[in-house]
Amino acid sequence: MRQNLEEFMNKENIDENRFEQEVIFYLEKIDITEEKVRLEQHCTYFLEQLASNTVSKGRTLSFISQEMGREINTLGAKAYSADIQKLVVKMKDDLEKIKEQVANAV
Repeated sequence: MRQNLEEFMNKENIDENRFEQEVIFYLEKIDITEEKVRLEQHCTYFLEQLASNTVSKGRTLSFISQEMGREINTLGAKAYSADIQKLVVKMKDDLEKIKEQVANAV
């Protein structure tokens, strides 16, 4: 990044503090750790609800799957890697199958 910036601008014109702030902003923008943690929590909760002895759990599973979809969409929006994008497409496909099954159970 620094090399590209130096090629674009004169080295003396670079504000180091601003450059550091922009790098930190960029790194925070593409960090998917929070989404991965939340998605894992939703998946765990989904499996717990599925295994529970609760009679009426269709709506709960539906709500959890909606939350899973939100996290997957955010992962896709933040991912700049083709490999991650492929995983996101696979997760979306699998989630649609889950939603169909939950809808059939409700």
